Amino acid sequence: MTFPIEKFLARQTCGNATSLMSRSMKVILPDETELELADDATGLDAAKAIGPRLAEQAVLVRLDGGEVRDLREPLDDGARIQILTTRDTQDPDALAVLRHSAAHLLAEAAQRLFTGTRVAIGPPIDDGFYYDFEFPEPLTEGDLGRLEAEIKREIAEGRTWDRCEVEPDEARRRFEAEGEPYKRELVDTAEGRLTLYQQGDFVDLCRGPHLQNTTPIKAVKLTSLAGAYWRGDSDNAQLTRVYGTAFYSQKDLDEHLERLEQAKLRDHRRLGRQLDLFHFSDVSPGSPFWHPKGMVVWNVLEDLRRSENVRRGYDEVRTPLIYDVDVWKTSGHWDNYRDHMYFFDTEAREYGLKPMNCPGHCFVFSDHLRSYRELPLRLAEAGLVHRHEASGVLHGLLRVRHITQDDGHIFCTHAQTEGEVIECLDYAYFLYGLFDFRVHAELSTRPEKRIGEDAQWDQAEEALRGALDRQNLEYALNEGDGAFYGPKIDLHVTDALHRSWQLGTIQLDFQMPERFGLSYVGPDNAEHTPVMIHRALLGSLERFVGIVLEHTGGDLPPWIAPVQARVVPVADDHRPAGEALRAELTELGVRADIDTGSDTLGKRIRAAEMERIPFVLVYGDNEAEGNTLAVRERGQGVDEYPRAVALETIRSAAKL
Repeated sequence: MTFPIEKFLARQTCGNATSLMSRSMKVILPDETELELADDATGLDAAKAIGPRLAEQAVLVRLDGGEVRDLREPLDDGARIQILTTRDTQDPDALAVLRHSAAHLLAEAAQRLFTGTRVAIGPPIDDGFYYDFEFPEPLTEGDLGRLEAEIKREIAEGRTWDRCEVEPDEARRRFEAEGEPYKRELVDTAEGRLTLYQQGDFVDLCRGPHLQNTTPIKAVKLTSLAGAYWRGDSDNAQLTRVYGTAFYSQKDLDEHLERLEQAKLRDHRRLGRQLDLFHFSDVSPGSPFWHPKGMVVWNVLEDLRRSENVRRGYDEVRTPLIYDVDVWKTSGHWDNYRDHMYFFDTEAREYGLKPMNCPGHCFVFSDHLRSYRELPLRLAEAGLVHRHEASGVLHGLLRVRHITQDDGHIFCTHAQTEGEVIECLDYAYFLYGLFDFRVHAELSTRPEKRIGEDAQWDQAEEALRGALDRQNLEYALNEGDGAFYGPKIDLHVTDALHRSWQLGTIQLDFQMPERFGLSYVGPDNAEHTPVMIHRALLGSLERFVGIVLEHTGGDLPPWIAPVQARVVPVADDHRPAGEALRAELTELGVRADIDTGSDTLGKRIRAAEMERIPFVLVYGDNEAEGNTLAVRERGQGVDEYPRAVALETIRSAAKL
C-alpha cells in the first residue's frame, strides 16, 4: 500500500515554499556584504537574491562555524552564510550533499528493481556513500551493475528533491502502511518534527541536506557489497550494505577509481604478507602476530620513541593490564566506555582489562605526595591496552583489539598547561615529518555526554586554542567531539594517496586528577590538583605501521627497513667475499643479509626488489678486482662507487 506524500504536501510546512510575511531579515555573505531578505527566507531565496545563475548552481548553505543546511531550510537573522555550488567540486560538504542524494537514488533503484525491498539508512561517508537494505533475496556483486544502470537512468530522466516537515504520528502511519519497519523504528526514536524528502515516487525519512535536482550528479559508481547489522548491533537483523561513490565530474571519478586501485596495491595486509612482517589468525581476532622482520620495524619505532622521550624530559613507566572494576568506575570509563572493555571475575572480585593507560599513570603520580618543584611530571609508556571492537569493523592493523599506544601523561600546573601542549605539538610534527606526512590539526570541544563543570571546560578549551595559536597552526573546529573528560587536539596526516588519517591526540583533562584525588604541594604549602594532559602521537604502533606501509607502498625509509642492504654474490666463487662484505656492513650498524640461493642472478636481484630492500650490492669479479662496489639503490638504478664511499653512503642512509 502506498501512502502518498501529496497528503503531507497539502497540509505540512514544505521547505520549497516562499514566505509571504512582510518582515525582513539580514544575512552576511563571505565578503561581509549584508543581504536583506524576507523573514524566514531560505538559502535558495538568498541565492536567488544574489543572481539566477548562483541559484541554479547552488547545492548547499554553510553557516559560520561549519554547520550546513539544506537550501530549502530557513536561515537565521544575522547569520553568516556561504552558498556552495556545483563549482565547489572538492569541498567535503559539497561532495557530501551530492553523495547523500545519490544514496537516495540508489534506494529508489533498489525498490524498483527488487520488489519487497525494505530500506534502512543511507548516509554519505568519506569518499562515497552507502545504503542498508533488507532484500527479499540475497544480492550478488553482479546485481551492482543493474542498480548502477538504474541510477543513471533516474539521473537522465531527472529528479528533484522536495523537502517536507511532518509530525511523528504522520510519518509513523506512512511507514507502517508501506511496511517499512526500519523507518518506523527511526520515527519512534526521533524527537520533534521530522523531515521527509521525495524524488520521483520514492520518499525517505531524512534530515538532509539534499541537492535541488540530479543535474549536478555527473558520475556515479557502485563499488561493493557488505553485511551490516541494523544499528550496528549483532542481536539485530543483518542487512545488505551497498557502497558507492559520486562526483561532480567523470574526471574526478576516474581519478578516485585510480586511487582505489593504488590503494589495493598498497593494502598493508597484502604488504605485511609479501614482506613477511605479520599475519592475523582467527585464534585471536584483531591481534597481529608479528614476524621477525616486522619486529625490526616495531623495535626501530620503539627506539625512536624512547630516545625522543628521554630527550624531551619523559620518565618511562610500566603499569598493569588488569585493575579492579572500581578503578574504572572512579575514572568514568565504567559509565562512558564499558561497552568497549573486557571484564572477568576471579576470587569473587570483578576486574577489567585496561582500554587506556591513564588510571595506571594516576596511581604512579599518587604513590607519594608531590611538590610543585616536580612539575611538570611527564610519564611515558608503550602501553598495551585491549578494546572490544566488533568483529565486523576489524581491519588489519588499522582496527585491532590488541593496541600498543605510544602513551604519555603530563601532570602540570594550570600555568604550565599551554607550554606543555606546545611541546606535544612540536614532538608530533617532528615525528610526522620523518615520514613526509602533511599534517593538519583539529580542535574538538565538549561533547554532550561529559563530566566536569562548564568553567573547567572553558579553561581547558582556551588553553588548547592558545597553544595552537602560539604555534601559528591552522586548525579546524570539531564542535562536540571531545573526550568525555576533556577537549582535545587531534592531528591528522595526509598520505601519498591523499587520504586523511587521524594519528595523534592531545587531550586536556581536569576531571581524572580530581576523581583519583591527585594533589601536589604548591609554593603556598597548600595542596592543589594538577592538570593532566593525555597524549599519544603515533596513536597506536600497530595502526601507525599500517598507515606507513600504505603511505610508502612498502618502500620504507632505509632507516626503518627490516633489511637495509643485501649482498648478492654473482657466483659461488664470490660467496666468501660476499659474506665478508655482509659482516663489514653489520659491523657498521647496517641490517644486512646475503642471498646465496641457486636462482639466477636476475631472479635474486628481482627478489630483493620485491622485498623493497633499499640497497642491493651485486658482488662479482669487477668488485673483487677493482675495490669498488656496484650499489643498486631502490628506485635509483645502479652506480659504481669506491668501496669506502659505498659503505659510508649505506651506513649514513641506514641511520635516522
